[in-house]
Amino acid sequence: MTDKQFDEAAKEILSSPEMKKSKKFVQHGKVSVYSHSLAVAKYSVRFAGKMGIKVDYRSLVRGALLHDFFLYDWHDDWDKLHGFKHPRIALENAKKRFKLNKKEREIIRKHMWPMTFINIPLCREAWLVCIIDKYCSMLETLKISKYNDL
Repeated sequence: MTDKQFDEAAKEILSSPEMKKSKKFVQHGKVSVYSHSLAVAKYSVRFAGKMGIKVDYRSLVRGALLHDFFLYDWHDDWDKLHGFKHPRIALENAKKRFKLNKKEREIIRKHMWPMTFINIPLCREAWLVCIIDKYCSMLETLKISKYNDL
């Protein structure tokens, strides 16, 4: 996938007021939800390309960008169940704002597996986002996420 193709797939989501608002919400460490979601999308695309995994790149980008579209700062009034609940909330929010295909919905709903143990990813794109999300979260939590290569 070229940068131009990535930008085209991401344009509607990244230009939305709700996604822009996510720049103000902290995800892990000091990284915003916006930056985290963009990193997950870009690393998912790169990993699929380098490993030669056949995927629907447009769905991969859109699902990755929307996987944490819960639209609140989970640190405010901290909810111990946020990790379990936010995929459903993100999917509900995304469905209200965007037309999603089946793979995009699966990516969003199932990205927290195995924590949400009954929501096992079934398509390659959902598996990729699930794995890359954990990788990016680890980098952010350990404060080693520079994302200079994005």
